[in-house]
Amino acid sequence: MKAMRLAAPRQPLRQETGEQPAPGPGQVLIKVRACGVCRTDLHLVDGELPQCRSPITPGHEVVGTVVATGARVGVPWLGWTCGACRYCRSGRENLCEQARFTGCDLDGGYADYLVADERFCVPIPERYGDAEAAPLLCAGLIGFRSYRKCGEAETLGLYGFGAAAHILAQIACAEGRKVFAFVRPGDAAGKAFAFACGAHWAGDSTQAPPAALDAAIVFAPAGALVPQALKATRKGGRVICGGIHMSDIPSFPYADLWGERRIESVANLTRADGALFMEVAARVALRTQVTTYPLTDANTALDDLRHGRFAGAAVLLP
Repeated sequence: MKAMRLAAPRQPLRQETGEQPAPGPGQVLIKVRACGVCRTDLHLVDGELPQCRSPITPGHEVVGTVVATGARVGVPWLGWTCGACRYCRSGRENLCEQARFTGCDLDGGYADYLVADERFCVPIPERYGDAEAAPLLCAGLIGFRSYRKCGEAETLGLYGFGAAAHILAQIACAEGRKVFAFVRPGDAAGKAFAFACGAHWAGDSTQAPPAALDAAIVFAPAGALVPQALKATRKGGRVICGGIHMSDIPSFPYADLWGERRIESVANLTRADGALFMEVAARVALRTQVTTYPLTDANTALDDLRHGRFAGAAVLLP
């Protein structure tokens, strides 16, 4: 099998050829059919996730077929938890101190095959093709966890309109909420894309929205957007930070936080998140916009993601 491997941070991925991995107890061997390219993969390559091991095969938005049964499954970021710690016992396995993550601690889907713990694989709704389903495995799943933390927000701001936001905008609109999309200053194509996904309003990330927000989700890894989003929320509003890595958040006046506003991060996901989100994805006809690349062009896909050269999500095809 071939795999695109990261030997060490801040190096290009290298194509390697080796034997198929052998599944251990409780694991399944999966033939990869598609793997999404997530911003987390970019953070990994750039050395911004020192907790991840190297060498490693990245990729945690995997759609594939279980070799032994032919079942189509998804392999997400959360790959294993201990099941015994205080977090696991209280329904917060996403915070397990011993958790292992696909494409970070465990070899991921930038390959022809991978092995995964069958307990952490998720079903894929039949209505989605392989490439279209891949972004659901992180942009959708962790984005949906962020969305649930917004409660009953009627006006929702999305800062950084990429893979996660374009999926969540469709869910929010289907549930009768107004979506306010914030894109890079001057990004006319990004605004048009947001409107195509159902946004009520789209503007530059430096702009104030035309109405106060009940909640905002910051997907862009720019800490400076957090105070900006906070200023845009009404009293009692929430600002949810949806990424695994973000630049430093600058200081801001306490008055912008006062009024029982709050800032909260999202860490990883749980299997319950996966089950609930896939139920929604089966019910709501989500349109995931994808740009596909051959597996061997993984470095090009990562660079295109870095520079915003596509709308939606990138997907690697073996």
